[in-house]
Amino acid sequence: MLKPFLTTGIGSLPYESAEEACRVILDIFDIPFWPQLPRLSFNELMIPQYSEGMPFVRIDNERRAVWIEKNGSDELDRFYENWTEKSRIAISEDYAAGLHTFLNLIKSRRLTHVKGHITGPLTFTLGLKDKDGKAVYFDEELRQISLMLLQAKLRWQIDVLKQYADTVVIFVDEPILSALGTSGYIGVSNEEALRLLQDTVEAIGLAGGISGIHCCGNADWPLVMKSGTNVVSFDAYDYIDTLVIYPEELRQFLDKGGMLAWGIVPTSESIHDEDPESIKIRFDRSMATVTKIIPESLVYDRTLLTPSCGTGSLAMDEALKVFQLLMTLKEEYS
Repeated sequence: MLKPFLTTGIGSLPYESAEEACRVILDIFDIPFWPQLPRLSFNELMIPQYSEGMPFVRIDNERRAVWIEKNGSDELDRFYENWTEKSRIAISEDYAAGLHTFLNLIKSRRLTHVKGHITGPLTFTLGLKDKDGKAVYFDEELRQISLMLLQAKLRWQIDVLKQYADTVVIFVDEPILSALGTSGYIGVSNEEALRLLQDTVEAIGLAGGISGIHCCGNADWPLVMKSGTNVVSFDAYDYIDTLVIYPEELRQFLDKGGMLAWGIVPTSESIHDEDPESIKIRFDRSMATVTKIIPESLVYDRTLLTPSCGTGSLAMDEALKVFQLLMTLKEEYS
């Protein structure tokens, strides 16, 4: 698995220069990752970035809109004709400038670790809608097509990243997990949510990657841990209390080799109130909360450090402060 207290980040950065964003990441993080750049292009947002190749998808960059519009074309038939269980679908530079710039910068290097990411199947299918506003999730065939598309893109991503690193980590970004169970998502069953997560995690493992599931809010953590993921990435700054209410599930997850990616540095306005000392105090308090129910040595051996979420919505100086505070915290435990 991964050594304790390695640092990595969650996808997005507030840069418009892909090269600048990649160089910052390569200079700072133990597990460098390719950046999503939502300020560079609408295509870099979570849903559009992985919609390329989806049957019936339409994107209007001027309106900053993406939707599904079924028509009489043969798009669905062509998708099935080209599909196999080992299918790979590339993520083009028009949809991920950060990825292609990152690959170019590391082409003459061999990294120990590298991290990629993919929008989770729940977030993708509940976020992508038809022209009438109905989520793709509620169309059984398109829900499955979406899962197949995402799996093909993560396989391709792992294949590409493995050329440059010994270990490839892929985080499945599922912010929608914090909303499941609310009135707007009443038709989403836990059984189907778990199936989608399990199938995605399994695809990462079969392709040779280490899987993580990231949610930056409250979530059904037992469901996340039951998915088989190797890493649970959570907002430890604001939501540590939501995790420790499941001591039995958490202990089992860690005993089986699972790791916690502690999002301990905030990526909200709270960053203005923090400094190295305050972040260490908050981390130590959060750790103490967990080690009351789980042996300290086990928790420390299963810890990674990250920001609480992506930094794409911050100013560049705020993002750099997030990264600097994370590095300072890492030094305390090295």
